[in-house]
Amino acid sequence: MRSKTALGKLSPDRFGMLDLPKLDMALIEGFLALPDLTGMTSDAMDDLGLAGAVPASVLTPTDPPRRIVGRALTVENRRLTNSVAEAVREGRSRLGEIEAHNLAEPGDVLVIQGLQGISSMGGISASIGLRQGEIGAIVDGAVRDTHYSRGIGYPIWSRGVSPITGKWRIETVSINMRISICGVTVYPGDLVAADETGVCFVPHEAAGMVLARAQAIATDERARLAEINGGAPIAELAPRKPLVS
Repeated sequence: MRSKTALGKLSPDRFGMLDLPKLDMALIEGFLALPDLTGMTSDAMDDLGLAGAVPASVLTPTDPPRRIVGRALTVENRRLTNSVAEAVREGRSRLGEIEAHNLAEPGDVLVIQGLQGISSMGGISASIGLRQGEIGAIVDGAVRDTHYSRGIGYPIWSRGVSPITGKWRIETVSINMRISICGVTVYPGDLVAADETGVCFVPHEAAGMVLARAQAIATDERARLAEINGGAPIAELAPRKPLVS
């Protein structure tokens, strides 16, 4: 296992969990086997009274065909109080997502609470994340160098793309603590599912229940599609009822 020692970019009180709860591989494979990953996951969360879906119109994928399911590694970025000129003169970037990369394990998803119009990560950060085994990133804010991250196979879902660097405008204030992504509370270790339709954040403790419900929805939809393709009268094709317990 990779060392969990911090690199010194942030003070110790800025770190939450260093060792995150595991996600069982069978659970991840179960989500990936869903024919409509985020759609069915979102429906299952609705049935269970959970909120956590964000549409692709808000968090847009840089590589739409990609589908990922993994564990959330969280980062919170905030705007620097210094001016850009002051930060440039100081010559020290306050971005610290490299601390999260350092904690990453294969299959993790970097989840960043960032800022609109200012890049929270670019090609170098994506390269480090990929090397560490991350399968992609979710950024509530902007990113840049998307042609590069897409080219190396590191998909990103973000609110926007911007050439404006966060190096002199942003500071990282926490690693692996609770964050907010597009109004959804995300904890380190939560399950992240993302595809061309959007992103779903599933609480770690509810992931098994959500998968079971999503699989039931998939079974129901297969049966209904068979009825449609078999020529069943429209009057018999009622909308699906929530699969409540």
